[in-house]
Amino acid sequence: MSRYFPVIKVVVLSTLIFNVTSACLVAQQGETPQIWVEKNLPDLVGVYRYFHANPELSFQEKETAKRLAEEWKAVGIKVTENVGGYGVVGILENGKGPTLMLRTDLDGLPVSEQTGLVFASKVRVKNEKGSEVGVMHACGHDVHITNLIGVARFMASHKDQWQGRLMLIGQPAEERGAGAKAMLEDKLFERFPKPDFAVALHVDSKLATGRVGYRAGFALANVDSVDITVHGKGGHGAYPHATIDPVVQAAQLVMSLQTIVSREVKPIEPAVVTVGSIHGGSKHNIISDSCHLQLTVRSYTDEVRKLLLSAITRKANAVAQGAGAKPPTIKVSEGTPALYNDDKLAKRLDPIFRKVVGEGNVEISEQAMGGEDFSRYGRAGVPILMYRLGVIDGKRLARMKSLGQIPPSLHSPIFYPDIEDSLKAGVATMSNAALELLSK
Repeated sequence: MSRYFPVIKVVVLSTLIFNVTSACLVAQQGETPQIWVEKNLPDLVGVYRYFHANPELSFQEKETAKRLAEEWKAVGIKVTENVGGYGVVGILENGKGPTLMLRTDLDGLPVSEQTGLVFASKVRVKNEKGSEVGVMHACGHDVHITNLIGVARFMASHKDQWQGRLMLIGQPAEERGAGAKAMLEDKLFERFPKPDFAVALHVDSKLATGRVGYRAGFALANVDSVDITVHGKGGHGAYPHATIDPVVQAAQLVMSLQTIVSREVKPIEPAVVTVGSIHGGSKHNIISDSCHLQLTVRSYTDEVRKLLLSAITRKANAVAQGAGAKPPTIKVSEGTPALYNDDKLAKRLDPIFRKVVGEGNVEISEQAMGGEDFSRYGRAGVPILMYRLGVIDGKRLARMKSLGQIPPSLHSPIFYPDIEDSLKAGVATMSNAALELLSK
């Protein structure tokens, strides 16, 4: 990745100089975010292309965080770096008033980009296992970063329109479900003021540009990863009676796990138990000593989450006992709590969104079983709202539909946003939300 930065550094410097100058030039009395973003869109698109072309994996976001910090410093924001890893915190004071936290995530994914864009990522790095992988912002974090830079520039150059404290967060390792936890454990809300509100957005590859969506209450799920190793007694495949077959145990366990949601969880409670990976054995005629299963487990409430994890453990132990095998090894990791959007905050910002993008362009999003560690700030006692931003041009969506195609999902190597209209709606909605929550 380092091959990019000797060239980019000159661009960074010139961009920062332009940013400071433009922020001073475009600030006008009563200027709305909608007007401001139209004037400053070309520069924001350039910023976006930089981040898109230079993604970094979770826990490796050093240069991304550095560039973000430089952008915020350039408009007079007090910046603290290396919070919870490569986390960045920016504080902009503007008199007495509430504290509003706005958050972006920083990390890319181990995906090799196939969009064909001129500025497509060509980055390849070694992951934690030492394997070389491509890296791509396939989940739209490059949009999130650029959007928050735009909001920061607007708020810094229009301080006559609000008062209070703006707290900006550049969070690492969202894709691993670990960044928010790391920042909180690094005393985020002790070293810095605890916010009265926190707002974030996330791109939506099924939603047209110019549209936004949100859902009050539960919007995203608890997410847990479970690794189960069932143990056996290896031997020759021709003499199974002299072995304890872990593959048979694994097969029984896969089927047994399916009854948890269908028979133990109340039917109106959302829950998912998926066995995504199973590995055991080495040859046709060898019964192995072990078999490894990997599960993803999803729920909304703490009660259902506890029930699922307990039932998985019980069923895995029961299969082993039935086979006369020693107990399985079970490990639960990468847990992310369900995202609950504060009802009062959602109700307050709903009319703001409708005013900015139009009454017919705000939808109530469906609940989803995906996860987001922005939820942890809510668990820490801050009223939060994450809303969805449409990033695919409506005509492009219509064309895909006419051809019987499904829009590329997030995490796809061919996903890309229509960035100009995405940023127009993103900067406008988030800036107007900030003006409302920090209103005079």
